[in-house]
Amino acid sequence: MQTPTPPLSSDERLDRVNEQILLIQKKDGLTFGTDAFLLASFVRPEPSSHGVDLGSGTGILPLLLLTKGKVASMTAIELQPAFADLIRRNASLNQKEDAISVLERDLREVTAKEMGGESDLILSNPPYMRSDSGKQNRTQEKNLARHEIAGNIFDFCAGANRLLKYGGRFYLVYRPDRLADLFFALRENKLEPKRMTMVFPDEMSEPCLALVEAVKGASPSLKITRPLFLYTKASKNSQTRELTQDAKRIYETSSFSDFE
Repeated sequence: MQTPTPPLSSDERLDRVNEQILLIQKKDGLTFGTDAFLLASFVRPEPSSHGVDLGSGTGILPLLLLTKGKVASMTAIELQPAFADLIRRNASLNQKEDAISVLERDLREVTAKEMGGESDLILSNPPYMRSDSGKQNRTQEKNLARHEIAGNIFDFCAGANRLLKYGGRFYLVYRPDRLADLFFALRENKLEPKRMTMVFPDEMSEPCLALVEAVKGASPSLKITRPLFLYTKASKNSQTRELTQDAKRIYETSSFSDFE
């Protein structure tokens, strides 16, 4: 049965992410992209677990994890009221309203106690840019999503530490040029980086993303997997780019099992 088209405001659009997920997004907001899909694929399956998404945006990460059976339930923490409402609507649109709870709060203030206890796993696609760097966007919503205005990487790691059980896993995607900041923030918050995959547009380019898994209370030992190249090198006579076999497998399986 075809899903009825939900009512949309003039600044919204409806996109099909895959065969299972429809996503309402803001036309001038931060939209779903490669980084979110790769992060969801990077998460190890824990089918009976409860997860938390810090700064959830549209709610795409909880939807991806739930539709792939990687978690049993999710809490989406989102500061901006417009996006908190969007998460609720997207959860309902995809029949996941019973599995996704929305907490409209500042992640710097949320405690495990008010959430009913510590969580099994936490993930986040945090803002990559410092508040005083990069081009400012036309809307404050987009600025908050891309710049560290309502929390920097240390705040996200501190939030993960507060909400995560001992031995629980924290997954995030971040910029390679800011890995020093990330690793410092992780260690200061008792989160030990254990696995990392560097993502490159192609073999001739510098890395564009870093996928990191940290474990609360773990001993030091970081495994750096082989790199992920997203595209084959485009020919001089063509503007089209083909996905590499590795990227195709990840998009098909939502898993990094070949990188273990």
